[in-house]
Amino acid sequence: MSLSESPDFLSLKETTTLQRERWRDQCNYLRKHSSFFKKLWSGIKVPEDLEELPSLPLCDKEMLRRSQAAKPPYGDYLAAPDHDVIRVHRTSGTTGIPMNLALSVADAEQMAEIGARAQRASGLGPGHRVVHCLNYQLWIGGFTDHTTLERTGASVIPFGVGNSKQLIRTIRELEITAISCTPSYPILLEQVIEENFPELTPAALGLQLGLFGGEAGLDSDSFRDRLEATWGFKARNANYGVSDMLCNFAGQCEHSNDLHFVAPDLLYPELIDPDLGTPLPWKAGIEGELVLTHLARKCQPLARFRTADVIAITNTEPCPCGRTVPRFRVMGRSDEMVVVRGINVFPTAVTAVVNEFSECSGEYRIVLEDSGPYQRLPLDVELTAGNEATPALAARLVESVRSRLDVTAEISLLPPHSMPRTAGKTQRVIRGR
Repeated sequence: MSLSESPDFLSLKETTTLQRERWRDQCNYLRKHSSFFKKLWSGIKVPEDLEELPSLPLCDKEMLRRSQAAKPPYGDYLAAPDHDVIRVHRTSGTTGIPMNLALSVADAEQMAEIGARAQRASGLGPGHRVVHCLNYQLWIGGFTDHTTLERTGASVIPFGVGNSKQLIRTIRELEITAISCTPSYPILLEQVIEENFPELTPAALGLQLGLFGGEAGLDSDSFRDRLEATWGFKARNANYGVSDMLCNFAGQCEHSNDLHFVAPDLLYPELIDPDLGTPLPWKAGIEGELVLTHLARKCQPLARFRTADVIAITNTEPCPCGRTVPRFRVMGRSDEMVVVRGINVFPTAVTAVVNEFSECSGEYRIVLEDSGPYQRLPLDVELTAGNEATPALAARLVESVRSRLDVTAEISLLPPHSMPRTAGKTQRVIRGR
């Protein structure tokens, strides 16, 4: 079956048959070509039966980081010859360790087509002019998402990030009908319009579709309603993915705010208990951490990869749009990652910044009062004895966070010994205080 035959419309029986056939091939490929999985599976009977996949050990991001550190640049999970790598991306690397993502010709083709399925589900296609406003600089969501947008048949304007005034002019001049960006970006654009184009309203730009990804936010009905009322477009989460697996493999349609899992021919999904790692049933109403296995990957194939995303399966019956694939919602991360204007921020990275300041005790909390999206990183930082909260110190912290993490922090300096200590793991991210 070719990629263009849209398995998101296949029956469950057809999908299952295809997945079983592809896993047998992928399993043999991993055993033969992946040093990483040869070691991980040493002494284990590796099943070619997909239903027995939970008998294999899980892998995770930290294991991949160690692999790339030990064998740069791609790690020992590169299963293809180096000369087969035709494109390289990097993750954002907010922890200081960016991951290198290697793609073969076939891998890149898969990325484009699967992402296009998600964008098509969200309403993009021939006749649309879509401006793409994600970062093209190495990040996989920039250039790769550009290829997914093109694959829908739409005309793509590769704008990237920055120069928001010019973006407003471009939307008007080219009569653009759709925008691809993070859900927090339109809020910034509203300010740009108010300050520089007083004769305009956001709705007057004529955008029909807002295609969003990279941040949480659209699961909030009030946030979605506000965007649609202000801009006059349909707001869709068209861009859910996991960089190590596929850039984009789920999107919303006009009938549902749930995400359609549009890559059943290339990814095999599982659910596990985030704490125990034990399998959970894949059926409506079940919530757990998403685990994914490649079924036809060449360069960096992964089996039973923990995504750290906690999802809820909402429906496994066919959707009114005709797609037969399961639908789900992302509930959050099993770790403590916070997304600020499309940038992934991890507490470990914040720790490194705070610990550089002798005036600070090293104790801090990221305090999130709502569900986002976040324009700034709200940070409570505790002082050491003998130091006072001054605007100058707060400004230095803001500048250090900006230069190291590429986000803007909102700093509150707290008195010494005002934060609770614990013998166990300190909770760095406080939600809904």
